[in-house]
Amino acid sequence: MLTAASLQAALLSPLAPQPDWSRLQAYSGTITAADFRQLLDKVYVPDGSWKEWITLTPTQALITPHSGAEPIPLALAPTPSVAGRPPRFWKGNAERTPAPGKPLAGLRVAIDPGHLGGRFAQMEARWFRIGWSRPVEEGEMTLIVAKLLKERLEQLGAEVWLTRNSNSPTTGMRPGNLRKAAAASLSEEGVAPLGERLQKEAERLFYRVAEIRNRARLVNERLRPDLVICLHFNAEEWGNPARPSLTDKNHLHLLLSGAMSREELAHEDERFTLLMKLLGGTHAEELGASDAVARSLAEATGLEPFTYHNAKAIPASGNPYLWIRNLLANRLFECPVVYCEPYVMNSRPIFTRIQLGDYQGRKNIGGRELPSIYREYADAVARGLAEYYGRGAN
Repeated sequence: MLTAASLQAALLSPLAPQPDWSRLQAYSGTITAADFRQLLDKVYVPDGSWKEWITLTPTQALITPHSGAEPIPLALAPTPSVAGRPPRFWKGNAERTPAPGKPLAGLRVAIDPGHLGGRFAQMEARWFRIGWSRPVEEGEMTLIVAKLLKERLEQLGAEVWLTRNSNSPTTGMRPGNLRKAAAASLSEEGVAPLGERLQKEAERLFYRVAEIRNRARLVNERLRPDLVICLHFNAEEWGNPARPSLTDKNHLHLLLSGAMSREELAHEDERFTLLMKLLGGTHAEELGASDAVARSLAEATGLEPFTYHNAKAIPASGNPYLWIRNLLANRLFECPVVYCEPYVMNSRPIFTRIQLGDYQGRKNIGGRELPSIYREYADAVARGLAEYYGRGAN
């Protein structure tokens, strides 16, 4: 927990670059005070702690970049009718004209297969094995789905890239390079940076921070797509890694960017990325696309919605499958993100389907004829996106 004494020293979260606050001026006059406040209160900072860093008046937002700094004024639009278009590299659904038979024509999509596979899967703790069964590795599974989804989206007219095409990390960083950063991270938490705890933190910074930050740089600076699709599989606690257990629980949800806490906003970079998402106008597009994909996934899988019972996430809308949560992966991408978390990898029915691998057609599983879990996932996401972005096609 950050204290008042440590706040000044803890300006940046691990591996974060110093924000370029001058970028905010490009958004001058693009949003009203009412819309700014509503997004802060309902989406991005529902606990109200934004008021410690931002002061809103009818004509401007005064933004404090860090403790002791002079506030930065940002002019606000007096009414929605005169608000300018925010500068951004992505196009929204209303800015596209889908073609007959090609509902995704002109859409630029980056698919982000979550996690890493191969020798990194166990380091991430996204790996388990029951006896001599096929190992369950989330990073391997998301890459299979990503390649299938890429093919489907291209057939629908989209231009598509993957943030990774193999199990190799995209970052050149490795845990050995990150021990100093790991020590600083642990010290901020009040934990002694020693021994195994230091090694584990260096590993976490490698796969959960350096890797994700590098993928965000790829998306924001090189690919510059209209949409990022983050592919994941969910899991319940499986207990002892040496003897993991299966569960009957199985569910689905999608995540939208937001729900930042006071503790998270103590970091200058998190305040900056919050404002880049808010001012960039990504939320409405994330909500529309995620709603369509959630409905498609729910129909295809029959899964119940997952429910958060803590303060880390808040409901996003009337769709029970949509939640708002602050994650590095959906916060850093400066375009809309559809962040998918279907299936529980260690649920009994899903474990059985994973053991069958990918296949064409259908197989009898528990008395039901089912496609491969990877194709079911990819097909459902593609259908949802075609439904959302294809509206208006003749």
